[in-house]
Amino acid sequence: MPRSDEAEWWINAVYAAVQEIPHGRVTSYGHIARLLGQPQRPRQVGISLKHLPRNPSEYFNIDNVPWQRVINSKGMISHREPGAAERQAEVLRQEGVDVQTDSMGEMYVDLDRYGWFPRMLPSEEGSEDNSEGEDQS
Repeated sequence: MPRSDEAEWWINAVYAAVQEIPHGRVTSYGHIARLLGQPQRPRQVGISLKHLPRNPSEYFNIDNVPWQRVINSKGMISHREPGAAERQAEVLRQEGVDVQTDSMGEMYVDLDRYGWFPRMLPSEEGSEDNSEGEDQS
């Protein structure tokens, strides 16, 4: 089924925003949604990333959108399918991000150390005043 224009815009906006997350940093699904002006849509960010094309001929794909840099607001790597959290943790570790595993097997990233929470996307900085820099909210 073809996507609506709005759905297509949203998915492409998510992928473009995720491309701006710096190497070795992470942010949350909710923060990406806030940066896109839709703070009520963190689940849709996750769904968009879940459906990230694997085909390298697609404009946005698993090789050029750093999906691994988006985790939940508690710093936990979400389990989407068997082995997915482990793969995501391994890719983050390759970027120098310390991923800890708790006694229940949940994997966490220290958001105080590795979190990326700007008030706006770097690509939008010229359009508005972003003098406050990064913000954990």
